[in-house]
Amino acid sequence: LCNLHTSCTYTVIMSVVSISRDGGNQAEVHLHGATLTSWKVDGEELTFVSRDAVFDGKKAIRGGIPVVFRNNGGVAELEFVSLTCCCLVANFGPWELGPQHGFARTSTWKLLEPPVQGKPVAVFELEDNEQTRAMWNYRFKVRYTVSVGERQLDTNLDITNTGDQPFDFTALLHTYFRLPDISKTTVSGLNGCTYLDKVHKDHKTEGRDLVSIAGETDSMYEATSSVHRITHGAGGYTFVVTKRNLPDTVVWNPWADKAKAMSDFGDDQYVNMICVEAGHVASRVLLPPQQTFSGGQTITLEKKQNL
Repeated sequence: LCNLHTSCTYTVIMSVVSISRDGGNQAEVHLHGATLTSWKVDGEELTFVSRDAVFDGKKAIRGGIPVVFRNNGGVAELEFVSLTCCCLVANFGPWELGPQHGFARTSTWKLLEPPVQGKPVAVFELEDNEQTRAMWNYRFKVRYTVSVGERQLDTNLDITNTGDQPFDFTALLHTYFRLPDISKTTVSGLNGCTYLDKVHKDHKTEGRDLVSIAGETDSMYEATSSVHRITHGAGGYTFVVTKRNLPDTVVWNPWADKAKAMSDFGDDQYVNMICVEAGHVASRVLLPPQQTFSGGQTITLEKKQNL
């Protein structure tokens, strides 16, 4: 990580943890939701955060990398799809017992381990409390580790069942990538995968080697490749996403009409972002007492392209 020619520092200002590998390589994480809201390499911002995002300590932050845990979808969606994909719909989406996409992204996390000199890594923790148990009466501990490397960002979830009863869950790293122009961007690693097209309420099989976006997209892909390449990202970089124990991938862009309908999303900002989200959403993880589930992603930058 750091050596004699680099430095690692951190600051906490207004509940924001800044992790710096050196002057131009750093990340920022809000304790609200443990949401990563900035990742810069050589001073170039690589994550997308809406200019209308709300930072009130209550609403989920629109952008960066929100942590999605624990979340089950609503039954109302099942009527639109065949029995073969009911599992997908039932495990991800609106949750009648709590906030959409679960309570982790709207909870206040604790900074468990701050970065130290020579190690630009921060560990955040969320444990069950009265509020979470009112929605979901189980005991748990989630540790979220954020590491800043050279042209690399690593985020990892360790979810532990600290109670005496098994529980199930879905989880997702809801990553927003910053783009200059969505029309030029492609995503690899999805060809041949079955997916739920939530926009058209249909179950499909992906036939494209490189998936491009030309309209509203909300697709949940099952059993995807462990590596995705997202071309024409911010600064001309290609983002290479390598997943660990997160078998599924969600691809999302609201497009023009939905962007206008979202109060915390700029009307024209859909052009400058794509969500490619590593998760465990096609099936629920069943976690026995005193056991831990681990999953994460590493985002690596490839050389710049001519835009």
